[in-house]
This record gives sequence, structure tokens and C-alpha cells, in this order.
Amino acid sequence: MAEIVVISGKGGTGKTSLTAAFAHLAGDAILCDLDVDAPDLHLLLQPAIRQRHDFYAGYEAVIQPDRCCGCDICREICRFDAVQPGTPAPVIDPLKCEGCKVCVAFCPDNAIAFESKHCGVWYTSDTRFGPMVHAQLFPGGENSGRLVALLRQTAKGMAMAREVPLIISDGPPGIGCPVISALSGADLAVIVTEPTPSGLHDLERVASLCDHFSISVAVMINKFDLNAPLTGRIETFCHERNYSVVARLPHDPLFVLSMVHGKAVTEYADRDAARRIRQGWDAILTLSKGLATSKKRRLPADGSPSRMAHNGVQP
Repeated sequence: MAEIVVISGKGGTGKTSLTAAFAHLAGDAILCDLDVDAPDLHLLLQPAIRQRHDFYAGYEAVIQPDRCCGCDICREICRFDAVQPGTPAPVIDPLKCEGCKVCVAFCPDNAIAFESKHCGVWYTSDTRFGPMVHAQLFPGGENSGRLVALLRQTAKGMAMAREVPLIISDGPPGIGCPVISALSGADLAVIVTEPTPSGLHDLERVASLCDHFSISVAVMINKFDLNAPLTGRIETFCHERNYSVVARLPHDPLFVLSMVHGKAVTEYADRDAARRIRQGWDAILTLSKGLATSKKRRLPADGSPSRMAHNGVQP
């Protein structure tokens, strides 16, 4: 089984559009949207939800009015200003509560409960390109890295149960905790960038993150024809770091057209952008198959995955 994660150092580079195109071209894959803070892949794949699950992470304080004596100690000691005046008792703003438990500890009447926090929902669904695992954190929801790990674990279980050889994930942008959670133990990171100063800068940051976790990298340059000098600098950077540039995609209104109609770019097969994406996908498959074969050869005699020495992650 190979796991490909599509990422970008910044938002708006075309990552989700390309993930949808890969889902269309793959034919037999488990799809996963790991951008749980702002998921968009469902807009293109229109999933039919089969199962819905609540996601709980962390805790939040809740004042029980029938036990509150109105001493106001909780409001005085809350450094996050989460306790607000109310009738018949103060209320705690869940968007401000950091779950520090100070108010719970100092309440003289034990009137504050400390409950598991409902942070979002996650789904298993069917799409026209195959099964999909996705989620949505609520505004202000925390522990997105934990939710990303849960989605990946679910996708791997589905792939093993159905004997599907490939997982394609739309990863979060940036280099933070959700990205680290999305990358750990993956076979290949496909980084989507664009020829702008910020595009090159953020490519360098996210590529360094992949190197730190020993994740192989392939690069796709979107809108390569808008700035030839910067495209050249990106290609030079990739050559120096031994990253494969698998596709150079032109600036094409087809990307917007496909989003408007809820389709993958490659469903318009006669367009140049679709042809270039298909060629890039073929190169990505070749890379991922080689990496999966190499990983299989490194397995111990009993067939169980060995612990990755660089970061202690179980692949």
C-alpha cells in the first residue's frame, strides 16, 4: 500500500484541485481530506455520507446553575476572560475557554463541570472516484493534528480491508502540527507550488519539513508560465535538493471552470492542463511504487513494520 499526501507551503496553490484530479486518474484508491480546519475536497467530489462520527478532544468548563452560589471567583481568576455574566449564573464562553481547569479547582461549591469538548465531526463517504474519509472542525476547534491522525488511521484500515493499493490525501497547508500529522510515515509528499516569492519561500520551508521526517518529495509547479525567472529558481532549488519536478502546469481558466461545475480538471481530457496533470500523475505513481517496494524490502522477517528511527513513528 502506498500513501501519497498532497501538500503546499501556503494556501491557494491548487492543491485540492490536483488532489481531485489524482482521485479521478487513480481509479482504485482511498481518498482522504486531511485539511480538517478548512476542507474543500468535498466540493469537487460531492461525497454521499455513509457514516457520521462526533470528534471529541480536550475539555471545557461548564457552570452548573443549580449549584452556583454566585461568588464570582471563577470570573476573577480566569485569565482568558472566558467567564461571562449571566442569569441565574455566569456562563463560560466555549470559544475563549482554554480548558486550564483553574475555575474547576477553585470553585467553592464544585459547581463547574469539566466535560469532553465536542470539536467537530468526521465522515466516511462514497464518491464517484471511490471511498473518502473527511472531517470538519468547528470554529475554534482544537487538536486538528489528532483528528488528522484519526482520519489517516481510518483510511489505512479501509484500504487494508478492501485491498486497495493506494491512499491519496489532500493535506493541510503550511508546516504546523496538522501537516506533521499528515506526513508522518507517508510514502511520498507531492508539494504544489507557484512561481512567486512567497511560493518559493514556502516551498523551501515545507520541503525542509519533509526532509526532517525523511519523506520523499515530488514537486508540481502550478502557473509556471506566469514568471519564468522564478520558475527557473524553483527548478534549480529542486535540482539541488534532488526533488523530482513531475509537472509544470500552465495558468488555465480550466481550474476555475472545473470548480464551478464541481468536477476534476482531468475530466476535461482534451485540455493541455489535463494532459500535463496526467503525465505528472504517471510520474508520481512511478515514484510511489518504487518507494513502496523499497519500504517492503526493509520490513523484518515477520512482516511487521519496523519503527522509524528518525522520529519514532510507526508506519
